[in-house]
Amino acid sequence: MNAHPGKPPRRLLGTLTIGQAPRPDITPILESCLPPDTDCVHAGVLDGLDPRQIAQRFAVRDGRPVLVSRLLDGTHVTLDKAAVRQAMQPKLDELEARGCDAVLVLCTGEFHDLKLSHAWLIEPDRLVPPAVAALAGPRQVGVIVPLAEQAVSEAGKFSVLARPPLCEVALPYGGDTDAVARAALALRDRGAEILVLDCMGFVRAHQRVAREECGLPVLLSNAVVAKLTSELLA
Repeated sequence: MNAHPGKPPRRLLGTLTIGQAPRPDITPILESCLPPDTDCVHAGVLDGLDPRQIAQRFAVRDGRPVLVSRLLDGTHVTLDKAAVRQAMQPKLDELEARGCDAVLVLCTGEFHDLKLSHAWLIEPDRLVPPAVAALAGPRQVGVIVPLAEQAVSEAGKFSVLARPPLCEVALPYGGDTDAVARAALALRDRGAEILVLDCMGFVRAHQRVAREECGLPVLLSNAVVAKLTSELLA
């Protein structure tokens, strides 16, 4: 007769935000989905940097793609995407060295050539668009992005949709949900049939306001990613 198997080891999930960690706006959504035997360790590209250092290393350049993220004090900062991408790989390597079974990138931006040696790398830009395409089918998708520039720079990841998406802009940071409501209503009036909040900084309050304003299904990117991550770690 076989002996009873021992208690399974706990899983360790690392998260990497392009801002500063931890992210109190995102982690509750993530942790509510994770299996109970999962521990988390959080890191940020901007950890330990002051505003002057951030401005020096990640200054926005004319005509270059940009990203936006949250700092520990709750403010937001706009960053040069190429500089962020360059800083991400060493942070990912550090999380893997700490024993993470999987590392989740807390940004929906499209990155290229990120890698880990053995841990699972979970990139929202590879998960959200195919999931949206599968759910939407032939329906018109509307996407709310945080910055106008991202409607162009991040458009490629939505090429999997049956129809090019409609885009509106609303920043998730600062506590004002009115911009999200206006963007949702504008997308509905332009013909959208399902909406995507395409930034990890959007939270349940934004989803609720958008849905109430436009009456359409509204997908929250970080919730979609959290649920898929949970299945991987289950």
